[in-house]
Amino acid sequence: MTPRTTLLALAGCAALALTAVAPAHAAPPGDVLQPRDVLPAHDGWASADGGTTGGAGADAAHTYTVTTWVELRTALADDPGAPRIIKVRGTLDATGAGCASFAADGYDFARYLADYDPAVWGRDRPVSGEQEDLRAASQRNQGAAIKAYVPANTTLVGIGKHAGIVGGSLQIQNVDNVIVRNLTAESPLDCFPQWDPTDGATGAWNSEYDSMVVTGSTHVWLDHNTFTDGAHPDSSLPEYYGELYQQHDGELDIVRGADLVTASWNVFADHDKTLMIGNSDGAAATDRGRLRVTLHHNLFRDVVERAPRVRFGKVDAYNNHYVAGPDAPYAYSFGIGIESQLVAEHNAFTLPRGTGAGRVLKKWEDAPVTAAGNRVNGRPVDLIAVHNAEVPEEHLRSGAGWTPVLRPRVDDPRAVPALVGHRAGAGRLR
Repeated sequence: MTPRTTLLALAGCAALALTAVAPAHAAPPGDVLQPRDVLPAHDGWASADGGTTGGAGADAAHTYTVTTWVELRTALADDPGAPRIIKVRGTLDATGAGCASFAADGYDFARYLADYDPAVWGRDRPVSGEQEDLRAASQRNQGAAIKAYVPANTTLVGIGKHAGIVGGSLQIQNVDNVIVRNLTAESPLDCFPQWDPTDGATGAWNSEYDSMVVTGSTHVWLDHNTFTDGAHPDSSLPEYYGELYQQHDGELDIVRGADLVTASWNVFADHDKTLMIGNSDGAAATDRGRLRVTLHHNLFRDVVERAPRVRFGKVDAYNNHYVAGPDAPYAYSFGIGIESQLVAEHNAFTLPRGTGAGRVLKKWEDAPVTAAGNRVNGRPVDLIAVHNAEVPEEHLRSGAGWTPVLRPRVDDPRAVPALVGHRAGAGRLR
């Protein structure tokens, strides 16, 4: 037995895959943080095929405590291939000296606005020319500064209630066996969004940089993190050409052949395009048979859409709480995309008056979905039936074609709002 398998077995020997719904008074898992914690057995897709242990095997020389963005990137890059535990204390600011420090020589936003004003440029072709080239170069400069690449066999964990990252983008790219826990990730603010006059009827600003990207990687456990726009919600952003100057991309993307991911007890808050699983309808070569993701006991609060939007993947979403405030825009929660096989069970939805339950599901492409045991505003609702009744032009097929078994516990959805509200997010692990 390998050290990784041994650690998994010791941590999860008592876990069981439950098929029944636990009573409403059942207690949640323990909330004591140990940096060498591994994902318990049967806890979602990341527990399959050998499980996820992160940097649990790290020695003292590869156990780091970091307090700055530079220190974090240094610890991530040190001694490639070695298992590592990185403890984050306090808030790491990835933005450095700010947007001006990333700008390429000659880039002038006022000039950009003048050159590509629809009254001058039109709306029938993408922008091009000197200022667009300089904008793209500036964006690349920012990307090089704010991206941090997480290597294989790593545990990245926040220590205390206030550990986090502002303006950084964690890249879990083409590696295996990563754990990220107990961090608050404030979304990067793209200093150089691109104007696309051909995006929609009136054009749109498009940005780069997600708070976290899992691409081409396997065995990833994301637990007790908080994803938020923080000090820069969309409502604080200006408009140009009559469109929102969108400086945010996603909070979490799981894309390009990523597989065996469990996201548990996280908070996703105050964001538009929140969580995407599969980024292209044309990615069957890399994504078909992969993108297996479990989402459980997460809070999605005041997010507009993509919670998640799924292409190709077998996604198990259970015991999550979705809250849409009366003053927050809401489009949908579950996006049904090409060849997706989403199972959405025992979730709780709190929607404002006037928002129909039929909007919880959104059909992008024809694909089967299982939705059972869910409650909307405390009442049991057949999400597929109500969607098909309220949005008949987007008829959904029932039955995803598979039954999840990697569930350590399933709580009654009536208990989910309280459980998730008290336990999910960063700072809840002692």
